[in-house]
Amino acid sequence: MFERIAPEQHDTLDRIPEPSANPFLAGHGQAAAALAAAYRAGKLPHALLFTGPRGIGKATLAFHFVYHVLTNPDHTSAPGKILPPDPKSTYFRQVAAGSHPSVLHLTRPANDRSAAGFKSAITVDEVRRVSRFTSHTAHDGGYRFVVVDPADDMNVSAANALLKSLEEPPARTVFILIAHSAGRLLPTIRSRCQAVRFSPLVQDDLYAVLERLEIDLPADAEGRAALAAAAAGSPRTAVLMTEYGGLEVSAALDKLLGAPHPPGVDAHRLADAVAAKDRAIQFMMFNDRLLDVLAEAAGDAARTGDIERAVRLSGAWQEMRVAIGEADTYNLDRKQHALTMILRLHDTLRM
Repeated sequence: MFERIAPEQHDTLDRIPEPSANPFLAGHGQAAAALAAAYRAGKLPHALLFTGPRGIGKATLAFHFVYHVLTNPDHTSAPGKILPPDPKSTYFRQVAAGSHPSVLHLTRPANDRSAAGFKSAITVDEVRRVSRFTSHTAHDGGYRFVVVDPADDMNVSAANALLKSLEEPPARTVFILIAHSAGRLLPTIRSRCQAVRFSPLVQDDLYAVLERLEIDLPADAEGRAALAAAAAGSPRTAVLMTEYGGLEVSAALDKLLGAPHPPGVDAHRLADAVAAKDRAIQFMMFNDRLLDVLAEAAGDAARTGDIERAVRLSGAWQEMRVAIGEADTYNLDRKQHALTMILRLHDTLRM
């Protein structure tokens, strides 16, 4: 495969190609077939909303579809299915590098030069690039694509700016919005998009992705099954679990939450482990696990008919999500945040 030339995004993982530079996709055959059929029939909508859990291949399929259309400009003779892109192709290299004139990829912008990393949201300045992009004639008279990944990272100003483009879509321009949580998007944005729903990968497809990425899988069947369950069909989550200590973080947190008494010294140890400056990924996984525990508990309560508890836990999930966002936005003390969240969740689960 060619040397990776895609710009690093905010959630880039070592050795894992960006979606725009990834020629391999497992699963999602039904979604791919529907997209290929719509294009071949000349019924491509002006806006698509790809929804589903994080890290299962939504953005990868989006760029495979972009490649499919760019390399088959006559829709009537396009293949009936989306074939894997050729990494040696000029089209593939250009899209991966963000230099193809017919493809605009919007994601979180980098921080100012004085700071490292990426901003916490897709800003209005990023979305304003759409009008400049669509003001030029489409390359070779074909389609232009605007891929927003993930769209649920847009702040309010950015979302309103994008809505204006969706309300008056430019000719032969297709918007592809990637959303891990479509409920966070404006209802008016969702209503202007055709939804394409993605499901988590089945175990065989999950293992196929991990093996291709040369991720060390547990040797025993029980360990592999445990990893698959923890990953919930997401290769990205599986990589985090195996390569960045996610299994250990989840196990430590679950043990603390299951203790009959409020966590003490062990809570401080876990907070220290995830709060260090070089542990941004571990801190993210810690927060994700907090939300997952609450979501699972709320789901269990709903299934057993305890609606009052389900509603209370759902409210706690919303409050915790806000607290996690504020910790990131205002650069709050990570250790204090972790300790507070552990204690709050421990108490919440026992109410």
